[in-house]
Amino acid sequence: MTETKTPQGGFVARDRDWHPAPFHPPYKTSVKRSPQAALLSFPTSASEITGPTFGHGVLGPHDADLIHNFTGESAIGPRIVVYGRVQDEFGRGVGGALVEVWQANAGGRYRHKKEGYVAALDANFGGCGRVITDAEGNYEFRTIMPGPYPWPNGMNDWRPAHIHFSVFGHGFAQRLITQMYFEGDPLIPLCPIIGTIQNPDAVKSLIAPMDMQRTVPMDARAYKFDITLRGRRQTAFETRPEGL
Repeated sequence: MTETKTPQGGFVARDRDWHPAPFHPPYKTSVKRSPQAALLSFPTSASEITGPTFGHGVLGPHDADLIHNFTGESAIGPRIVVYGRVQDEFGRGVGGALVEVWQANAGGRYRHKKEGYVAALDANFGGCGRVITDAEGNYEFRTIMPGPYPWPNGMNDWRPAHIHFSVFGHGFAQRLITQMYFEGDPLIPLCPIIGTIQNPDAVKSLIAPMDMQRTVPMDARAYKFDITLRGRRQTAFETRPEGL
């Protein structure tokens, strides 16, 4: 019987077809934003690798609690816990990674001055938070279930409920951005942005299943979302397919 060992070095080759297509006409803004010429590769500079770095001390005690961290009062909407693990291509946890999240409120509205959707603002919900992964790569935060919202891509396009994730490595130049969706949302297969991902397994990797074992009784449901930074089954990122 042959024993399978976890590789100790190197990287697993990437599958570029796993990631969103840069040119996808149903997602209208991709037409002008997609590259018009062959991509160029530049070596990483020392300053990009070593700094600037974020200080762990800048995180506040309530940064991972989006329900209360805006005013101290409770935000409106169904409460949820989102947890998971940031890991490399071999399943090893990545500790000390800064995970930032932002989202719409329970009515589907973001808190910024250019928001075009007329749903009501929640006076007690800012819509953003952050957490640092522990030594094993685990993270967890509390928030409310975001609402879906219409967007001016087509005549009747709606974004599914989702949470934006930004993952930083050792420096701010090492940043990846993705989105998490929720199990059972009927808007997922209808979204033109999700349609940029051709592999159904890649889409599935962005959908967080509900975990009844991690729910907080009489308080909050729980959803699990793992983020893989490299390899053939790397999480689909908006910023680049290479990983950290």
